[in-house]
Amino acid sequence: MQAGRIAVSSARCDLLLRNAHVATMEGTSGYGMLECGALAIAEARIAWLGTNDSVPESLATSARQTIDCAGALLTPGLIDCHTHAVFAGTRAREFEQRLEGASYEDIARAGGGIRATVAATRLASEEELYAQSLPRVRALVADGVTTLEIKSGYGLEPESERRMLLVARRLGSDLGITVRTTFLGAHALPPEFAGRADEYIESCCSVLRRLDDEGLVDAVDAFCERIGFTPAQTRRMFETARELGLPVKLHADQLSDTGGAALVAEFGGLSADHIEHTNEEGIAAMARAGTVAVLLPGAYLCLRETRLPPIEALRAAGVPMAVATDLNPGTSPLISLRLAMALACAQFRLTPAEALRGATCNAARALGLDDTGTVRVGARCDVALWRARDPAELSYWLGGELIQTVVASGKVVSGAWPCANAR
Repeated sequence: MQAGRIAVSSARCDLLLRNAHVATMEGTSGYGMLECGALAIAEARIAWLGTNDSVPESLATSARQTIDCAGALLTPGLIDCHTHAVFAGTRAREFEQRLEGASYEDIARAGGGIRATVAATRLASEEELYAQSLPRVRALVADGVTTLEIKSGYGLEPESERRMLLVARRLGSDLGITVRTTFLGAHALPPEFAGRADEYIESCCSVLRRLDDEGLVDAVDAFCERIGFTPAQTRRMFETARELGLPVKLHADQLSDTGGAALVAEFGGLSADHIEHTNEEGIAAMARAGTVAVLLPGAYLCLRETRLPPIEALRAAGVPMAVATDLNPGTSPLISLRLAMALACAQFRLTPAEALRGATCNAARALGLDDTGTVRVGARCDVALWRARDPAELSYWLGGELIQTVVASGKVVSGAWPCANAR
């Protein structure tokens, strides 16, 4: 942990937070706790960090605003590194069908699943899509999220995919948070390309090039699965991403072992997501490449899966594990990253510290971000102040309003400070 260093041009700060229990999430394990800590914020970044009794007098006297956190827990802002938050319609009926015995694959092959959301999303205008997506993203922010990834993949044709990415960018701008956009054109085969999957992949590569020219794409994803796309077709998407200098990630080995984790690691991918069926070779490849394993307990729960991700093997290999909501209308209608953390502990046996690291520093790594995810001098000031003292409480409580204040780039984006002295 870096402490006691002023990282801005002057000793003046915009905001001084005092008397907080700070989970910095620095280091390779645990919470990186700084008991009775303080931090100064200047120019949207953390300018100073240390103990409450070591705050420089220059900061204490010149701060425009000082907040007494009264011993509350302060963490990095949460990072939801895998969502499909922009879509139209719901698939509540499919939830009922699964409870009645239908499998995800049965529903998909009958024309439901992703294709059902595609039909609704294609019909929605940009304003309609924005209006339906905004409450979902607001709910994530209100539960501590300051950064999230949003994928396309429910348009499956150029204009609809573009519209989804435009809405994602707009949500980030309007809510004052960081949104990373991922092109997921290779999500499902649209009906107009039935029987022509290779041709559709070539079309996706062309669409990707156009969207990248517009600056709408931060990364590229695909659904590599027996009901999705083959490893060869996925490789074609990744080759195009490499040509464009875009990082890749993958829906990998969720329903079967297709070698997806090893494939995305071969391309130096940011993350392999789901990975319930990933084998030892895939785990070793991820470890060598530094690819993050993104765990999605919401989908595991809703699909009533029984095969756990290989948690012990991931730990043994030193593969960093992230936790995300996988917020989507069909298999994970989960609108709380904190609940995803709790599920990861209860279902996958993560420790509360692993779950919080999975939603902060490891999630940042899964998005290729190096200026957020920890509380440290020089980092972007994305922090959350909680009505809690012990960081394990964030995974312990199932629901409820624990958040007090959510700060993104130094500005309050949800909640309010408990008290303040302004200058």
